[in-house]
Amino acid sequence: MVSAAPASQRAAKRRSLVVGNWKMNGSAASNEALLAALKAAPLGDAEVSVCVPAVYLHDVADSLHGGAVHWGAQDCSSHESGAYTGEISAAMLAEFGCCHVIVGHSERRALHGESDALVAKKAAMALKHGLVPILCVGETLAEREAGQTEAVVGRQLGAAIELLDKRIDGVVIAYEPVWAIGTGKTASPAEAQAVHAFLRKTLAAAGAASGSLRILYGGSVKADNAAQLFAESDIDGGLIGGASLKAADFIAICRAAR
Repeated sequence: MVSAAPASQRAAKRRSLVVGNWKMNGSAASNEALLAALKAAPLGDAEVSVCVPAVYLHDVADSLHGGAVHWGAQDCSSHESGAYTGEISAAMLAEFGCCHVIVGHSERRALHGESDALVAKKAAMALKHGLVPILCVGETLAEREAGQTEAVVGRQLGAAIELLDKRIDGVVIAYEPVWAIGTGKTASPAEAQAVHAFLRKTLAAAGAASGSLRILYGGSVKADNAAQLFAESDIDGGLIGGASLKAADFIAICRAAR
């Protein structure tokens, strides 16, 4: 693994980003209460966004419009338009004022068979329509125990670099070890930093503006471990699952980002 750099070496121009991934959760009433709490609370210096189920985008956009919190979607199609029943295009998301869209989440890869190449195409489509794709990479527990972490995340990131070339500079990367998503387990700050440093080194080797490109950590991030994770020099914030549904927890996580 690449050794971690001191936190003092964090590039000053990389503003932290904290993104809530609601997954398939929420209701009109609970969403209204959560968003009201986020709007009323001081969230610190980080950029904050929530990626919500598509059926709630209209209401979320209405609620957050003109405020400090951005919004986005959890997936988009790799196609521009056409006979793709059930899919949602990047152009449609842009019409709802989305800033971010998650692509390649491990649940999409595992449950829907999404390949590295397909994820890269989705990222390209998002960029075409002015969205910031949050491209997820991460290894399973078996892959980590076999010493394959760098090979796996390098392959996943490499597909996007190959297709996007210099456009990769417009992407946010999210490292989410599959074994830490929704399990209560999390990588230690040092373990997470090592993978983030490897990803940044990979981006730099490909000619990307790796010093300014943000890399988030996701995987059982909570209010009580966020500050330690975000203090690492190559961790620029988090992609937050379950904790993003609890206003007090999500607000605390946002405040922990620097």
